[in-house]
Amino acid sequence: MSTRARVRAGDPAAFGQLFDDHAKSVYNHAFRLTGNWSTAEDIMALTFLEAWRLRSRVEPEGDSLLPWLLGVATNVARNTSRAARRHNAALARIPPSRAVPDFAEDLVGRIDDAHRVAAVRAALGTLRRAEQEVFALCVWAGLDYTAAALALGWPVGTVRSRLSRARRKLRSILGATGEPGPGPGQVTGDRDTAARPAEELTQ
Repeated sequence: MSTRARVRAGDPAAFGQLFDDHAKSVYNHAFRLTGNWSTAEDIMALTFLEAWRLRSRVEPEGDSLLPWLLGVATNVARNTSRAARRHNAALARIPPSRAVPDFAEDLVGRIDDAHRVAAVRAALGTLRRAEQEVFALCVWAGLDYTAAALALGWPVGTVRSRLSRARRKLRSILGATGEPGPGPGQVTGDRDTAARPAEELTQ
């Protein structure tokens, strides 16, 4: 029985292997969509919970399940963003309290990485959500047009045209003369590695 078929059937061992194989890729994708390490961790966890719930939708035959997982992660990130906006709106109605700074040393590296990514996310934030998502999948996650189309549930032609539009807008915003991002390829390293594509994009 194929891995896909085993995942579809709810085999815990197969699902555990799915997590081991793709958790880092899902985490990196979530970080690039949100620019926040903690939120990315939450999205990664929720993605695999949602994938387990939706396992019956997995086709029993096919290639890697990564595009499907990244599609689930994209939807989770959308829902998380909407929930955060509602939460922030509610907090805005509460009188502010005195902030207590956190001086934990292990946060220093994360803050530095987040600042490097924030510059690029500011440019990405000017794009439409669909353009941000297709850019994150094709440029940062390294999916080809067909895999990105599967992840997003779009026709391949729509992926191609929206990615082209996103690149043109980013070149205009960033004043770049070439492609605005690194070449396709999956980031599989640590926090420094995950932040590097954002740094390269602003050069």
